[in-house]
Amino acid sequence: MEISSFERPILKVKNLKKQFGQGCNFCLEDDTKVLIKNYCPYCGTVYACKDISFQVYSGEILGVVGESGSGKSTLLECLYFDKEVTSGEAFISNYKDGEINIFQESSQVKRFLKNNVLGKVYQNPMLGLKMDFSSIGNIAEKLIAAGSRRVCDMEARGTGLLSRVNIPLFRIKEAPKNFSGGMQQRVQIAKALSNNPPILLLDEVTTGLDLSVQANVLDLIKEIQRELGISMLVVSHDLAVIRMLADRTIVMLDGRIVEEGLTDQVLEDPQNAYTQQLVHSLI
Repeated sequence: MEISSFERPILKVKNLKKQFGQGCNFCLEDDTKVLIKNYCPYCGTVYACKDISFQVYSGEILGVVGESGSGKSTLLECLYFDKEVTSGEAFISNYKDGEINIFQESSQVKRFLKNNVLGKVYQNPMLGLKMDFSSIGNIAEKLIAAGSRRVCDMEARGTGLLSRVNIPLFRIKEAPKNFSGGMQQRVQIAKALSNNPPILLLDEVTTGLDLSVQANVLDLIKEIQRELGISMLVVSHDLAVIRMLADRTIVMLDGRIVEEGLTDQVLEDPQNAYTQQLVHSLI
């Protein structure tokens, strides 16, 4: 997917930092000398994300790949306001013409953005769904949070979405706790799409699923993205998932971006030593 250099990004992130701990004179002064990976042995501070900057364009799928602990899931948690950033900026073109740093907005505004502008599919469905609610009730919850009040409209929307993600209609009033892992992920996708968000965040959505189920979920994501033109940020440690879905890819290691570019270029001709190791491990 070729991106015009003049096209305006739908999401722009600048110098996002997230650390767990206060830091100390050693790591705050020069972290490149004292950190073990992203951990300070003197004060115990973990630098989960360090100066992360990237852009996502309209209708684009951006992949984020890296080993466990590289900071990729923390990045999504910050963007969806599940965790507070330490510092940094993020701008969404659909919100106040992309001129306001969303990290500095009030908690009320952040709830608005979560309910209307962003959607997220969690690795663990228990974080994204109320397991004792019905599947259609989960979608209604999201719609109500965004201001919907007409029961017939919410029922029609929920039924349409669950049908679209291949949940049998006779099971839409069943609780997700009774579903398989693949079905739970599909209900999550339907819930995340309920308010037509322009940006969808996907965190390791195929981890723990059987290979055939993984393929079905990935096909569904790709189909929905093509139909609706949604921009997506897809986090995965699985290069096969990134190769199938992502137009561009960023590679993270120890809380930093170490390589980025078109997915084919990154995976077929990696420049960074860590990316080369990742790619060669699959050959």
